[in-house]
Amino acid sequence: MSPGTLDSILRRLPLPNDPNVLVGFNTNDDAGVYLLNDDLAIVQTVDFFTPIVDDPFTFGQIAAANSLSDVYAMGGKPVSALSIVGFPEKGDTAILEQIIRGGLDKMKEAGCTVIGGHSIRNDDIQFGYSVTGTIHPRKIWKNVGAQTNDVIFLTKPLGTGIISTALKRNSAENSSLAAAVASMSQLNRVAAEALHELTAKFPASIHAVTDVTGFGLLGHAREMALGDPQTGTPPITIEIQYRAVPALPGALDAARQGMIPGGLNNNRDFLGDCVRFAGSVPQENRALLFDPQTSGGLLVALAAEAAADAVQIFEKHKIASARIGRAIAKSAALLSVI
Repeated sequence: MSPGTLDSILRRLPLPNDPNVLVGFNTNDDAGVYLLNDDLAIVQTVDFFTPIVDDPFTFGQIAAANSLSDVYAMGGKPVSALSIVGFPEKGDTAILEQIIRGGLDKMKEAGCTVIGGHSIRNDDIQFGYSVTGTIHPRKIWKNVGAQTNDVIFLTKPLGTGIISTALKRNSAENSSLAAAVASMSQLNRVAAEALHELTAKFPASIHAVTDVTGFGLLGHAREMALGDPQTGTPPITIEIQYRAVPALPGALDAARQGMIPGGLNNNRDFLGDCVRFAGSVPQENRALLFDPQTSGGLLVALAAEAAADAVQIFEKHKIASARIGRAIAKSAALLSVI
């Protein structure tokens, strides 16, 4: 759904009146967190969508990786999942089996056990998971908390929405599609493990984390920049250097050719005056920053003194991270692209 539609609805809803809710929907975080005891909380999330690639097994893998991502983005460990299936009444059940097998394959890689699910008849194929994870109540990563002078990292290249649109229009290059599939199928587990390793040396260095999905890089960066009045976290401006933002092979070319998904335009309309672009930023790079991602990477705001160590740890774990910007004192716009 359009981020504007969701935002207008959620702002009118009452917040949970339960002291055990450590993270609810008021901060637009990736998952909810519920306290069980002083040393244990559960992380809960749900995600499902229609196929974005032709191969059913691969689609199942991507759907699973995407569903698991929210738990990793909160700093949690996935433990169990319930599958969500929508499938045509007269559809080929062999296709459904391959989708489910693909999902199970990725869940096994994550060490997350699928313990059930729910299915409905539906004209369109839909697949995903509700995932539950565990987390220490005092070690939660939220998407708010970025501070002035923080360094901003991104752990996967952008462009999955643009390339998926090119696929639908029979214009995707094989190399571009292969790179997009590899990126979307990659768990964010190793990136999260790298961040956990960083905190062993710099315990309070990670100030905000989110994963980049349907609202695009700029949409999720906006959430990070908003701050949180309830916790006294002030808003900041996130400054992004467009040349530093990695793109999947062929994504910028596809954007130049007009392979623009509808979600990209929704994101652009929603952000409006929240983002200011330098005049030198090309239109295709602007499109990339609005592009809705599937199973995108982690967007991380961390203390500047930990940035060099973060680079080394990401490299050690073979995570192709990119230092894409910084947090600065709040200016006229929440987001600045230079």
